[in-house]
Amino acid sequence: MAEAEVLYNIKFKRARGNTDGATPSTDEPTYCNVNYSKAQRPGSKQPAASNRRSGVTSERVALLVLSVLLAAAVTALGVTLYKNTQTMKSLQKLQEECEAKHLTDDSDERLMKVTFCLTEILSKTEPCKVEQTSKPPPVRDETCPRCEDGWEPHGGKCYFFSSVTLTWDQSRTQCRSMRGDLVVINNREEQEFLECRLSEKMETAEDKFWIGLTDSKNESEWLWVDDTRLDPSLTFWLLNQPDNWRWKNYDGEDCVRMGVKNGAKDLKIWVDESCNSPQKSICEKPEKA
Repeated sequence: MAEAEVLYNIKFKRARGNTDGATPSTDEPTYCNVNYSKAQRPGSKQPAASNRRSGVTSERVALLVLSVLLAAAVTALGVTLYKNTQTMKSLQKLQEECEAKHLTDDSDERLMKVTFCLTEILSKTEPCKVEQTSKPPPVRDETCPRCEDGWEPHGGKCYFFSSVTLTWDQSRTQCRSMRGDLVVINNREEQEFLECRLSEKMETAEDKFWIGLTDSKNESEWLWVDDTRLDPSLTFWLLNQPDNWRWKNYDGEDCVRMGVKNGAKDLKIWVDESCNSPQKSICEKPEKA
C-alpha cells in the first residue's frame, strides 16, 4: 500500500519596509505548502533495516547448524545398525554351515559337533592385534587378554573346563579343535589350582573331569598326552587307586578322571575309569605370547 501524504499549510508574516524611514505598515501574510509522507512525519521513528537483516541471518545460521548435527547423528546411527546387522548375518551363516556338515548325525552327536565347529572357527579370530612401526623393548601388553573367552589363565597356561560329557577320546578331540589338549599336570601347585576349581564346578560326587593321563598302550605304564611318563613322586591317586576295575567294562579302566566335591586336603583325587565312560574334561594350552 502506498504511503499517504499529508499537506501542511504554513503561514509566514513578512514586513514591508519604507525607504523613507517611516513606520512600517501592517504585515502581509505569506503562505507555503509543505508535503510530508506518514513514514517521514516529523517525530516518527522508523526501525533500521540493517537490524532486521542481522536477526534473520542469525536464525538461518542456527537452523543450518542444527540440521548438520541432526544429519550426522542419523548417519552414525545408521552405520552402527548396519554393522550389527552384518555381524548377526555372519554368525547365522557360520552356524548354518556347521549344521549342514552334520545333518546325518543324531541329535546329541550333531549338537556336539556343531559346538566344536563353531568353537574352532571363533577361536581362530585374533581379537587383539597391535601393529607397531618400530620394535620396542619386549613389554607385555596387559590390556590384551592372556586367554580367549571361556578359558581361565593360571601359571602361564589357559584352562577350559568343559561341561559336555564325552568319552576320553572325544574329549581330547574337543580340546584339539580349540588348539589345546587334555591337561598335563606338571607340579603340585597346578594340582592345587585344578582341585580348587573343580570343587566349585562339581554338582555331584560322580561329576568328575578327564585329564590327559592313560595307560591304554601298555597296562600300568601311565603316559600323559604329550608322551611323557608319569612321575611316581608326583601322583595324586585316591585311596586304592588305580584298581583297573573290570566290572563295568571288560577292557578295564585305562583313563584318568579327577575331582572330589568340596575338595580334598591331600589333593589325592585321581581315579582310573573306563575310557568309554562319558565325563566332563579339562583342556589346556599356553597363554598368548
